[in-house]
Parts: sequence; structure tokens; C-alpha cells
Amino acid sequence: MLPRPPTRITLALLKPDLSANNLKVDKVFAHIQKNEFNILAHKKLLWSKADAEAFYGEHRGKFFFERLCGYMTSGHFHALILEKPNAITDWRALIGPTHPPRARINAPDTLRSLYGMTDTRNSFHGSDADETAKSEIRFFFPEFDIAQWEANQAENRV
Repeated sequence: MLPRPPTRITLALLKPDLSANNLKVDKVFAHIQKNEFNILAHKKLLWSKADAEAFYGEHRGKFFFERLCGYMTSGHFHALILEKPNAITDWRALIGPTHPPRARINAPDTLRSLYGMTDTRNSFHGSDADETAKSEIRFFFPEFDIAQWEANQAENRV
């Protein structure tokens, strides 16, 4: 029997503009399943300004910081831990380019093309690297034991 390929985890956010419409959320969950992601954890959240500023702190001082924090506190949103081989790359490919109008031209089958509105109201977030994913997962899911998940992955590969 061939060893199972290693799996990865990533943080996925379904942002407030999308989360305001349950039908759209259901369709996105169908896309997630169709693309063979395992959902390891899921929370529906409503942020305070302090929460948004803490998560997006690296962008403080940039022209879009206040607009982004205002957007992320405008309503409920969903945070998910997704798992599969190449989770980060595959999730980012599924959501598509950051700017939805460009996505409609260059990547019309992506989620941002289907559901995003503007570069700020682009409906989705995906971690960009393994370490970023772990840090972001710890922010949203402090109860999720990444070390235990990694140990389980190592056991299951044998």
C-alpha cells in the first residue's frame, strides 16, 4: 500500500458580505466539499473593532486598514480550518484573485469571481503559507491543537 500523501491545513474566512446571504454560504460549502476539503473546525463570528485590528495589525498604517477593519466588523462571518493535501494552494486557487472584477475576466470559475464585489469586499480569505496558516488558525481557534494534528498526520502516513 502506498503511503498517504501528507495533508496540510489552512484558514479560510467567508467574509461578512458573503455571510449575510445563507444561500451563498451554502453554495460555498458545496464548493468546499466538491473540491475535497475536510472541514476540521468552523465558527460563525461577529468581531469587535479590536478583534479586527488585532488580526490585521500588520496592515496598520496602510491606506486600506480602517476600511478593512470596518468591513470585517460589519456583520457575521465564518472561519474554517480546511484540510487536504495542498490545502493552502488549492484553497487560494479556488477563491481566486483578490480583485473580483479582474477575477471575472481572468478566473471566471473562482469563488471571488462568483461572489466578490470589490478588492475590500472580496468575500474570502486564505492563508498564504504554512506558518501563516498556523498563526491564523491559532488566532481563530486557540482550542485547536496543531501539534496534536501534526502528530496524527505523521502516524497516518506510515
